[in-house]
Amino acid sequence: MPSDDGARRSVTLSVLTYNIEGLGWPARSGRAAQLGEIGRHLAALRAAGEAPDIVLFQEMFSGAAKKAVLASGYPAIASGPRRTDRAPATGDERLPGKASVKRGEIGVHFMGGGLAVASRYPITGVRSQPYGRRSCAGIDCLANKGIMMVRIAVPGLPTPIDLYNTHMNSRGASKAPAARNLEAHDRQALEASRFIDATHDERFPVIFGGDFNMRRSQERWDNFTRYEPMTLVHKACSDGMFACDVRMSWDGDEPWMDTQDLQFFESGREISVEPVRVEAMFDGGPDSPELSDHDGFRVTYRMSWTAPAPPGSSCGEAP
Repeated sequence: MPSDDGARRSVTLSVLTYNIEGLGWPARSGRAAQLGEIGRHLAALRAAGEAPDIVLFQEMFSGAAKKAVLASGYPAIASGPRRTDRAPATGDERLPGKASVKRGEIGVHFMGGGLAVASRYPITGVRSQPYGRRSCAGIDCLANKGIMMVRIAVPGLPTPIDLYNTHMNSRGASKAPAARNLEAHDRQALEASRFIDATHDERFPVIFGGDFNMRRSQERWDNFTRYEPMTLVHKACSDGMFACDVRMSWDGDEPWMDTQDLQFFESGREISVEPVRVEAMFDGGPDSPELSDHDGFRVTYRMSWTAPAPPGSSCGEAP
């Protein structure tokens, strides 16, 4: 869309982050029907032209969860890390306390990272990395949790965009002592930051979403923000930094502390990024069935850039 003076152009891009509660047996059972409905609902939204442009999925572990992602009908889908992928060396310092076999801290992964990205636009590059061998605590260690990146070519944009997806170590659900799961989360935050630094092209805009497992934990927030300088959507919209259309209930002065599901963003050299609308999906509202223990968090961004000057418009000496 051109601006009134024709100097700026823009497009909108909607991104949904959604933990689909796709754990398999024995952690969860009886989820196949609801997971199947997630896939069917997204496919129906796509047919009606109302689906998010990009979906960041977490907890895509079970066979039913993987089928649900495929059933969404997005033409481009990538996943990672795999169960057998290995993290780069991150040091041998042990976490506080002792490892426990009963908590699943056995050094063996039974599942991959459970991450996937589905896009209506072409995916031109994929990278993923598990978190370190000593960067998980409790039953989270049974999955090869990590971070993934996809580079997407959006028609009309002068550059690609980089999107990152992660699922970080849980707190109480990990069954690990507080000091142990806090340190694991801190290490993952640092490793995620280093992965982004190593894979992101600073010329391109970037969006970072996922299940960050930081709800109501100031310590986790303080650690995470030491490493990650991107702008938080919740903060940008609630502080009046941008004119966001907020279509969901936010309580208190720090609404980002009430959720695990977040998105961060940063502009590229040519393309500026701003959130223009935030809304919940799969939250039990009208035409939005509640199908997981998480709501979906959808953000619509405006991406704008300076239009190139038309041929012959430059000033110079007359011939």
